[in-house]
Amino acid sequence: MTSSPADYVLVTPARNEAAFIEKTLESVIRQTVLPLRWVIVNDGSTDDTAVLVSPYLADYAWIRLVNRPLRKERHFAAKVWAFNAGWEQVRDLDYEVIGNLDADVSLDEDHFEFLMGEFQKDPQLGVAGTIFREHGYSSSTDSFEGQTHVSGQCQLFRRRCFEEIGGYRPNKAGGIDWMAVTTARMMGWKTRSFREKCFFHHRAMGTAERGRLASSFSYGEKDYYLGGHPVWEIFRVVYRMTKRPYLVNGMALGLGYLCAFARRVERPVSAELMRFHRKEQMRKLRSILGSLLRLKRVDNFNASALGKEGN
Repeated sequence: MTSSPADYVLVTPARNEAAFIEKTLESVIRQTVLPLRWVIVNDGSTDDTAVLVSPYLADYAWIRLVNRPLRKERHFAAKVWAFNAGWEQVRDLDYEVIGNLDADVSLDEDHFEFLMGEFQKDPQLGVAGTIFREHGYSSSTDSFEGQTHVSGQCQLFRRRCFEEIGGYRPNKAGGIDWMAVTTARMMGWKTRSFREKCFFHHRAMGTAERGRLASSFSYGEKDYYLGGHPVWEIFRVVYRMTKRPYLVNGMALGLGYLCAFARRVERPVSAELMRFHRKEQMRKLRSILGSLLRLKRVDNFNASALGKEGN
């Protein structure tokens, strides 16, 4: 193990993660730069999550387990409450970066060493992460978000940034990771999902207790209540239709947005954050369309040149 360029801590809210949490445990204990403290919050699990974590506590003094009471519901506000219970356990420690790590991921051994190095290079970097893969999905090629979004399965925050944005904001329907990252950018921090590294997410996004189409519908609802621009959503739906399973995922996404619009679902974001978000979306969309037009011109030029050579 190499010496740490700066100290970091991790918090892992875990609810019924017995199927995958050992993969995450093995990934973290093998890191080339270990965390100062890793707090795993067993959030009322009804499976063997806590049982699987317990043997590691004796061998790794920097791992702590916090058990929260049993609850019936599984929602994203509860994840924030669980994270905050872990955050309380590290508040008095001297660390530079705090990470939110899901209990269903596998990481390369130098994952955190790489990210801590990026924080060292750029004092304005507020939130950092990497791209990720799932079975049949890669955020580097299949996501419409771009490099400034950091996926919630593994998000690292500079401590000062995290405290300035007020941490995660509880919202039962989700979007807690997005709100944190976007608020950080709105407040002047840089956010980056680096392409040089990757982690594997063992459970497809949003499918913990529902299928893929229901998950896509839910993401459409979320796009609405987080203030997504309707024009952006149209392009997002069309893009998702080109990915497997073809058509239906995009249709479910669009239907979720329309249903949320029809019900006028309450938005948990401020008007300021929504304006900032929509400006970013339109800027990204212009950049995407501009790139496509440039590629089209190049293709037309090449086709014309080949035609001349053939004459």
